Amino acid sequence: MTQASPTTETGPHPVIGLRREREVLTVALRTNRHVVLEGPPGTGKSTLLRAIAADVGQEVVFVEGNAELTPARLIGQYDPAAVLAGGYVPESFTDGPLLTAMRGSGLLYLEELNRIPEETLNVLITVLTEGEITVPRLGHVRAAAGFRLIAAMNPFDAIGTARVGQAIADRMCRVVLGYQDAAGERSITSAVTAAPADLTALAVRLVRATREHRHVRMGSSVRGAIDLVLLLGGLLEMRGLPGLGADGARETTRDAAHAALSGRIRIADGVERTPESVIDDLLAEVWPEDGPPPAAEEPPPPPGDGGDPGKAEGPPASQAGPESASSLRRDRRAGGARRQTGRREMAARHESFDEVSPEVGEFDEDAFAALMATDADAAAALLTDLALATDRELRAAAQRVAARVFVQVGRVGRTRTRGTRRLVADRRGDGDLDLDRTLDRWDPGRALAPEDLVTRTWTGARRAVCLAVDTSGSMTGLGVAIAAVAAAGVVLTADERLQTSVLTFGREVDVVQRHGQRRAPEDLVQHLITLRGHGMTDLAAALRAVRGQLLPAVADERVAVLLSDCLHTTGDPPETALGGIDRLHVLCPLPTPEAEVAARDLAARGGGTAEMVRSIRDLGPALTRLLD
Repeated sequence: MTQASPTTETGPHPVIGLRREREVLTVALRTNRHVVLEGPPGTGKSTLLRAIAADVGQEVVFVEGNAELTPARLIGQYDPAAVLAGGYVPESFTDGPLLTAMRGSGLLYLEELNRIPEETLNVLITVLTEGEITVPRLGHVRAAAGFRLIAAMNPFDAIGTARVGQAIADRMCRVVLGYQDAAGERSITSAVTAAPADLTALAVRLVRATREHRHVRMGSSVRGAIDLVLLLGGLLEMRGLPGLGADGARETTRDAAHAALSGRIRIADGVERTPESVIDDLLAEVWPEDGPPPAAEEPPPPPGDGGDPGKAEGPPASQAGPESASSLRRDRRAGGARRQTGRREMAARHESFDEVSPEVGEFDEDAFAALMATDADAAAALLTDLALATDRELRAAAQRVAARVFVQVGRVGRTRTRGTRRLVADRRGDGDLDLDRTLDRWDPGRALAPEDLVTRTWTGARRAVCLAVDTSGSMTGLGVAIAAVAAAGVVLTADERLQTSVLTFGREVDVVQRHGQRRAPEDLVQHLITLRGHGMTDLAAALRAVRGQLLPAVADERVAVLLSDCLHTTGDPPETALGGIDRLHVLCPLPTPEAEVAARDLAARGGGTAEMVRSIRDLGPALTRLLD
């Protein structure tokens, strides 16, 4: 129900952070500007406005914007009973929020501006420009000095919203609000809940992590942290648990997080995941199952790492070494997750790190090229780690180089697809003229046009190939590089006779290039190098998803290429999911003896071949043999 009558509020409102935004909005009001506050939910738009209004002694007239806010409800209307008794006199008119603010030197606060119908917004054009409005039968109303319109909107919500017209946008200043930094959100949560510091820190870390997860389009606001703290504290008390260190506290945290956050996050389009599974990912990252609860204060990034202030921090390095249990658990539900790596950790992993990146933000391409020439595997492993560096400039440079280098490696050994050749009709004008089909198409009553010609040309068998990349288990370093090169190689091999698609999987599946779509190999490389392996392996689910990509293809043969050690740890046996796949090939990266046996057995069951990839240089020839 639209709020047609105004609600006025005065008094101080605490504002944490937002210093710059507060200064800009204060000056805008002092200089008689109208303003739209733009930002995701929970960034303090209403609190900021009311605090400034209290500072300058102005009242706020609040109106909720939605599809039911008509011009009459915004402006006001005549009372039918009063009109029958006394006629259309000013006393019979009931002011709406707009006229209340205009007459009373107030601030009109329109919440959810982009949900208001266009015909209602058009009422504001003259008000914003001239400071006046003409109301039928009531007459001319001029705004008193001090009247300002402040609107708020969430630009990230696409449901029930519309684009604000340029006529309105051109008459307002725009102030964009983002989330506070971690310390600010902890302060807000603590001020509202008065909860212990460890509960507050845990809740804020989880909430901030929802904004960084690759499968989440829009994460939770600080309101999620507040609700999580209150629910978690209540559940701990109800279950008789003294704190986060007690047995059962982690499962209690999971229950509270599902309730507080699952309705607040929005999964990205095309990702078949539940919010609860994403929350489980994040909890596993913040609080590993076999580890202690996180510290009350989040540790600062190591000196010189060039961290991005205001963004959610990754887990401490002590919890995320190359072989730590938590690093293999960070994504139990999906095919991978991003975790940025500090300079000290990379220097400990890679002997050549200081040569390739001697200073913060520096990437020495000559040193990297020399390393690539002498030890391609070490160079590829280093490059994939640099692509997730906390050092922003180094990370960006590494991702650019990876896109170029891994695509070049993916081209090695590529040949055109061969197969049984046959004559087929062709409309492109190639080959020999097919006279009979041309005459069938041609209307003798008009001149013969080029598009009427039908020729016959030789073509090979059409095939559809889907590459499924296993991002569970030990998919780190060199394994990630092999996956990126494989994806680039498959996409580069595509032509008129070979259609390709690519997906990643762990326990769940993420389609990164759908069948029938084209994605630049550089884009695929940059996507895959940010994945890290952990969690369970559901090969059967992956093969069913592969079949879903291949079945719609117009092809003579449907081929699956599985890049995996083929050691499934959850789900049905993989051989039960081979239906609809004509041939299954396996690329086994960095194989152990157990993985080599499993890969060869599964490929044999799928009528294909298993190729052992022990070096990044092995991948091009192996992929060529499978696709040739």
